[in-house]
Amino acid sequence: MFAVLQTIRKPFTRPLLVLAALVLAACQPISVATPGGGGTVPSGSVPVALLVPHGSGDAQEAQLARDLENAARLAVSDLAGVQIDLRVYGTAGQAGQAQQAALNAAADGARIIIGPLHAESANAVAVAMAPRNINVLAFSNNPTIAGGNLFILGQTFQNTANRLANFATRQGKSRIMAVYSDNLAGQLGRAAIEQAVRDNGATLAGSVGYEFSQTGVIDAIPKIKTAAETNSADAIFLTANSAGALPLFTQMLPENGLGPDRVQYIGLSRWDTPPQTLDLPGVQGGWFALPDPARANQFTGRFSAAYGNTPHPIASLAYDGIAAVGALVKSGSREALGRNALTQSAGFQGVSGVFRLRPDGSNERGLAVATISDKRVTILSPAPQSFGGAGF
Repeated sequence: MFAVLQTIRKPFTRPLLVLAALVLAACQPISVATPGGGGTVPSGSVPVALLVPHGSGDAQEAQLARDLENAARLAVSDLAGVQIDLRVYGTAGQAGQAQQAALNAAADGARIIIGPLHAESANAVAVAMAPRNINVLAFSNNPTIAGGNLFILGQTFQNTANRLANFATRQGKSRIMAVYSDNLAGQLGRAAIEQAVRDNGATLAGSVGYEFSQTGVIDAIPKIKTAAETNSADAIFLTANSAGALPLFTQMLPENGLGPDRVQYIGLSRWDTPPQTLDLPGVQGGWFALPDPARANQFTGRFSAAYGNTPHPIASLAYDGIAAVGALVKSGSREALGRNALTQSAGFQGVSGVFRLRPDGSNERGLAVATISDKRVTILSPAPQSFGGAGF
């Protein structure tokens, strides 16, 4: 067995880098009573509320809260010709406290809310803000909570799957198979992959689920092989990440005759984090998507210089939220923070690339397609710099 598998336990450990369990929290979507249609902007400084999990008892979440706040403050300092009165409210990572923080922010005059982190908290905040016509830009990537006055800033599975399926079909891959974990994140990933395969004119060459454990992966290997051979799959699209089943899959699939020499591996998660992933033999030649590397690296460098630590990957969303608000306020429109302005087709320039908010509350982001070659990341298709070009 490959050495990295010694770190795998039953069940798999929680992904720490992307906080998937936090962002893709299991919750029922809550209907928003009134779509956010206000967003009027006062003259002078514009009050903007930032909701982050300050007060959480979890050390990693507390650090993430600091990174989100620092990224937002960095964005405010970068704005030219716009005055943002940034007001920070702690949520302790709890839905009830998040809702109360939002009510306090509204009472303090906030015109828009950026955050919170957790899906359940975002739901609670949006419900409370809907009657007040205040829009919410949450850090979640869970599309099931989006809609009404709630927009999500996190990179969605659908966005990633569509970019990769589009690239795959352009490279001649026409029969794509989905392999997904049987939990909430995996099921959302499966739905995104299947939709992207259909939308890009390819054939779904089967979908195989697995229990989220080492035994579950081992038991799924024969099923995957049978389905791939029966349906003549030329690509396998995996929802697994490095903190879960990816190391085991990329070892066992080749051992069972489904190596990269026979099928193209595609990853819904990023395969360049943590850096040790690059050393896995099985990921060499695989395809995955990531934000514009040049812009992301520039942000990381500036953040590190200002605050002395490397920012959490989610921290860039706080910067993007402030950047979008700043761009809209600068337009001078009285309804700059209303739905129509937020969902403008031209989108916004963020620190990880171009992005735009969709009327359904989800988002689109310009992503690059990359591979791993000789344990290094190589860009195969650069991130688009605007909407309507290659990559969308």
